[in-house]
Amino acid sequence: MSVSEGTVSKGWPDRILSLNGWLVYVFLYAPILIVMIFSFSDHPNVGIWGGFTLDWYDRMLGNEQLMRALRNSVVVALISTVISTVLGTAAAIALERYRRWAGKRAFDALLYLPVIIPDVTMAVMLLLWFSQLGMRLSLTTIILSHIAFNISFVAIVVRARLAHMDDSIEEAAADLYANRWQTFRLVTLPMIWPGVIGGALLALTLSLDDVVITSLVQGPGSTTLPVYVFGLIRRAVTPEINAVSTVMLVASMVLVFVSLGFQRRAERFDMPREEVDE
Repeated sequence: MSVSEGTVSKGWPDRILSLNGWLVYVFLYAPILIVMIFSFSDHPNVGIWGGFTLDWYDRMLGNEQLMRALRNSVVVALISTVISTVLGTAAAIALERYRRWAGKRAFDALLYLPVIIPDVTMAVMLLLWFSQLGMRLSLTTIILSHIAFNISFVAIVVRARLAHMDDSIEEAAADLYANRWQTFRLVTLPMIWPGVIGGALLALTLSLDDVVITSLVQGPGSTTLPVYVFGLIRRAVTPEINAVSTVMLVASMVLVFVSLGFQRRAERFDMPREEVDE
């Protein structure tokens, strides 16, 4: 068999795999692209193109209830992200750096429960817990709920960063008479900072997009934007929903890409200088 025949026969599987990859991308992202396109349609029907317009975005900005829901989402996301990032980072350091302490295995298993169990199950558990404590459903209960499931995701990202970090660097700081706080502040934190930022951005995205848990633990006047959009879909479907969905989609994509950027930056930082130069 000649070299040219071998090249041709080897190229067909690659072409088939490439075509399959493109089909998967179209299947996943074509509906999103359609929603974004029809958010600029001048027709009141969400599925009919009636010419280019920005009226639906003007209506979205002028909708007082929608803007209130957006403010609630931002407040919940920012507060829950800050707290869950601090707690998730602390949990990751405790599990990765302090390997021998009582109850570590149980804590490790409990930490990942919010990632494993269904959202409905966690929402019901949180609702029952708040009821037993006598707490009134409000923005506070939503924030506490988002902290509860975001801690796990932050811990996973930060722990992955710590797993690639050389312990000898922290040991060298201790040999130079740095206490634990100084070692963490001057050595550990700067090195895991990309992972912390990545976990925080992931938590922010999950908080802004959550519907199931938020809908069960919200109170009067504490409706968030995803829950409000879900309610609009059940009442009436208009291109205003396309506009809101487009804004949420763009915001989520920006946060995800920034998070991936920080994680890739961390991986590049861990690479040997020879590989980085290449």
